[in-house]
Amino acid sequence: MAYDIIVIGSGPGGYVAAIRASQLGYKTAVVEKESLGGICLNWGCIPTKALLKSASVYENFTHAADYGIIATDFRPDFGAVIKRSRGAAEKMSKGVQFLMKKNKIDVIMGMGKLNSKKEVEVTDTEGKVTAYQASHVILATGARSRQLPNLPIDGKMIIGYREAMVLPQQPKSIIVVGSGAIGVEFAYFYKSLGTEVTIVEFMPRLVPVEDEEVSKELERCFRKKGLKVMTNASVEKVEKSGDGVKATVKTATGDQILEADVVLSAVGIAANIENIGLEALNIKTDKGKVLVDKFYKTNVDGIYAIGDITPGQALAHVASKGAIICVEAIAFAEGKHKHKPEPLDYGNVPGCTYCSPEIASVGLTEKQARDAGYEIKVGKFPFSASGKAVGVGATEGFVKVIFDAKYGEWLGTHSIGYNVTETIAETVVARKLETTWQEVLDSIHPHPTMSEGVKDAVEAALGEAIHL
Repeated sequence: MAYDIIVIGSGPGGYVAAIRASQLGYKTAVVEKESLGGICLNWGCIPTKALLKSASVYENFTHAADYGIIATDFRPDFGAVIKRSRGAAEKMSKGVQFLMKKNKIDVIMGMGKLNSKKEVEVTDTEGKVTAYQASHVILATGARSRQLPNLPIDGKMIIGYREAMVLPQQPKSIIVVGSGAIGVEFAYFYKSLGTEVTIVEFMPRLVPVEDEEVSKELERCFRKKGLKVMTNASVEKVEKSGDGVKATVKTATGDQILEADVVLSAVGIAANIENIGLEALNIKTDKGKVLVDKFYKTNVDGIYAIGDITPGQALAHVASKGAIICVEAIAFAEGKHKHKPEPLDYGNVPGCTYCSPEIASVGLTEKQARDAGYEIKVGKFPFSASGKAVGVGATEGFVKVIFDAKYGEWLGTHSIGYNVTETIAETVVARKLETTWQEVLDSIHPHPTMSEGVKDAVEAALGEAIHL
C-alpha cells in the first residue's frame, strides 16, 4: 500500500495532478469520498452549464418570431432539464474514471486524512480504516457553499447550489442572495424558465469583482428580462410562511419583507480544510486557506495543497494549472522532469460567468489601473455595432480594453455579451506574451466573429475606430 504520490480529492485539481504524476512515472493514487471529478464535474461547472444551455434554448423559443420562426405550444419540462444536467455530469465523471484507468492510477474511495507526513488514512463508507504510505501527498479537497449565520442552509427553505440543481419541481419564485458567478447564473437560469427572481446583493452593484461598466450593463440586461435587483441590501432573516418563505431584507431605506418559494444562498464558498489532518502536522493556514509557496508546497516537507483550499481565485482552471505546476516541481527536484515549472501568474487568470449575457474578464479593471498609477488608454466597442452580433440577434454588451498609455502594455479586458467567454483567451495569451496594442492591430481577426470586437475596442482605445 505504498505510493510515490497520493492525491486527496479528485476535482479539476486532484485528478489533473494524479494524471500528470502518472505521466511523469510516479506510482499514483487518488482518494475520493464521493464521485470522481469532484464538485466541478458533478455539482458545479459542468451540470450548471447544461442547465444554462437548456435555459438559453427555451429563451430562444420565446423569441423565435424575431428570427422569422413560428413556434407554438412549447414549454419547459423542468424534470427533463434537471435530468439532462445530471446526465452531463455523469458522463464527465465516467470520463475521469476512464482517464484514471488509462493512466494506471489507483482510485481509493473514502474520506482521506493525513496521519503523518508520509501516511494517509482512508475511511470507507462502512467505517473501515486503511493506511497508505506516500512520499508526497497533495491536498485537493476543494470547497463547499459558504453559510452565513443568519442563512443556514437547510436544503428546504434555504438552499445552496447543490440543491438548486436538483429541485424536485420548478419554484414559482426564488430569492437569490449574492450576485457573484453562482448567484447570477442561477438567477438567469430560473428566470429564463419562468420563475420570478429577486437578487439581493450586499455590495452596491451586481458581480462586484467585475469592472463597474460590466456591472451596470448586467443589471440593465437583467432588469430588462424582468429580474428584480436589490443592491446595498442584505437578508437578515428567513422564516417559513405557508408553503414558502418570508425574508426580511435590510435596505438603505428600511426593512422590506419578500415572499418566495425558496431562498438560494449564493454568498461564496468555504474551503474544505477540516478533518484532513492539518492540525496534527501543524500545517499552516490563514483565513480558512492552506498556506503554500509558489510551487504549492506547505510548511511541511512532502505535503502540498492546490485549488480552492489555497489563496487565490477559486476557479477550476486555476486548480488544474496549479496541479501541473505542483507535480512538475516535485518531478524537477527529483530529476524526473527537465524543466522547472513557471509559477502561476494570478494577475493573468481569466474569469468567466455564464449567465446571459456572458461575462469574461482578465487583468486590471479601469479603476484598478488608475488606482495603481497607470496613465491609461481605454477602448470600448458595443456589440450593437458588431456584424456577427447583429446577425445572431445578440447585440447586448460590449468589449472594453485597457492599455498602459506609455508602453502599450495590455492591462486588462472586460467584456459582457454573446459568447465572450470564448474570446477572452486572446487577451490572456497576448498578456502572457507581453503583446502591445500595435501587435493586436497587426493581427487579422476573422469576419464576422465576436472576436472582432476585441480588435475594434483596441482601435477605439487609440482613437482609430473604423466601425464606430
